[in-house]
Amino acid sequence: METVIAVEHLQKRYGQTSAVEDVTFDVRRGEVFGILGPNGAGKTTTVEILQGLRQRDAGGLTVLGLDPGRDAGQLRRRTGSQLQSSALPERLRVGEAVRLFAKLHKGQTDVDAVLAEWDLARLRGRPYAALSGGEQQRLFLALALLGRPEVVFLDELTTGLDPTARRATWALVRQVRDRGATVVLVTHFMEEAEALCDRIAIVDRGRLVALDTPAALTAGSGGSVRTTFTVDGHDPSYLLKLDGVESVSVDAGRVTVTGDGAATVAVAAELVGHGVRPEDFRTHHPSLEDVFLALTGRNLTDGSGS
Repeated sequence: METVIAVEHLQKRYGQTSAVEDVTFDVRRGEVFGILGPNGAGKTTTVEILQGLRQRDAGGLTVLGLDPGRDAGQLRRRTGSQLQSSALPERLRVGEAVRLFAKLHKGQTDVDAVLAEWDLARLRGRPYAALSGGEQQRLFLALALLGRPEVVFLDELTTGLDPTARRATWALVRQVRDRGATVVLVTHFMEEAEALCDRIAIVDRGRLVALDTPAALTAGSGGSVRTTFTVDGHDPSYLLKLDGVESVSVDAGRVTVTGDGAATVAVAAELVGHGVRPEDFRTHHPSLEDVFLALTGRNLTDGSGS
């Protein structure tokens, strides 16, 4: 698959503080590439360097074959972005915003078509300040996609949104990808990264600590798979004899079985063989939070800054 972003040994310091330290990764055309980490990990600094908004101190870097530090003007015509601090004048109306940003792109932009495509036509005359958080993000995505960019940078897109608006915004991100754009998604939400990203770079204190698909990251975390269910008055200790089962515990009728991934199927089959069919049978796989904890010794929610 074609590489559209190549980063080699990227470094950025602010005085004695290393914001980005020897980071290397690539982004492939057509994927949603996640940069996941706590506040203060260097995520925003990295994507700002990728866009030519900050100068790197050292390292090799190309985006669409261009050097952001040298070719920022050319690059902006081929990329779109929604930055962490995105905001518009409070009285600027939705239709006016699309028309204003359209003038920054060469060629003709059908404002009505853009508003219809992103379900903003009904909000055409509404000022920015009167939009909900989800409506603001929808507008920012529409603005970021003007000019049909090849690469789109989305930095903490859903911060401050309620769960319903967040999931609606996820659908928009998938829509951006389905239009053919490569997406670089910066987030500190584990669920968001797992739901959207083809591959994830986990960063901490300026360093890249892991890079792979969400499934591979969690599978390689070394954490056990937990299976839980309720069986009042039933002794499930026989499950300990199954291959892959590490432990079985019971608390007020609630059974927790830990083991490898294959053990879950064996547990289910064994329960059926004993005539037990719990309605609340659940499997809990290691999460990206577990991966981050295993790699760094701290929670993903730790840290400050960006």
